[in-house]
Amino acid sequence: MDKNKAIVVFSGGQDSTTCLFWAMKNFDSVEAVTFSYGQRHATEIEAAKEIASELGIRHHILDMSLLNQLSPSALTRDEEIVEKEGELPSTFVPGRNLMFLSFASVLAHQRGAKHIVTGVCETDFSGYPDCRDAFVKSLNVSVNLSMDKDFVFHTPLMWLDKKETWALADQLNQFDFVRNRTITCYNGVKGDGCGECPACRLRLKGMNEYLSEREGS
Repeated sequence: MDKNKAIVVFSGGQDSTTCLFWAMKNFDSVEAVTFSYGQRHATEIEAAKEIASELGIRHHILDMSLLNQLSPSALTRDEEIVEKEGELPSTFVPGRNLMFLSFASVLAHQRGAKHIVTGVCETDFSGYPDCRDAFVKSLNVSVNLSMDKDFVFHTPLMWLDKKETWALADQLNQFDFVRNRTITCYNGVKGDGCGECPACRLRLKGMNEYLSEREGS
């Protein structure tokens, strides 16, 4: 395995794009993988393709349509996005990060990459169980045992809130790129998004907090 090569799980959103730039800074060779699983908006895949092409990153798009069949949610169906106290949001896709990281590791095996980078975060994670640090670390062990390899999973955003994620993008000199070119919005609106869905509210709140802090410093 190439100790200086990384595969980035890449959706074209704020978090994964920030992780892509982080990987480009930290590794000599970087490739991106995007999963097509019948997500709510195909514009996510188009954004990922455009970003990877502009950055000169080799980009793999893998068919994961089985996930859509197995895990109905508001991200895989045209359903209302619901958040109820004490319950997982209707946007939770069971098994998504389990499958994404597992198949990214298979791709890393094929491409000879030692490192797998993902933008999961336990700080602003909406309660998703597959964004927890314990899950990622345990899967890293399982993947290594399954393929008799020594992959290293990286989670640069694990302990950052959205304000700190914006700060990281700025430290990487990519604040404007991430703000204008990525899609985080559940309604498929690029950049600052619709401003109303939970993903947009979280993103905009963090950005405004960071900009306020930056302007005051």
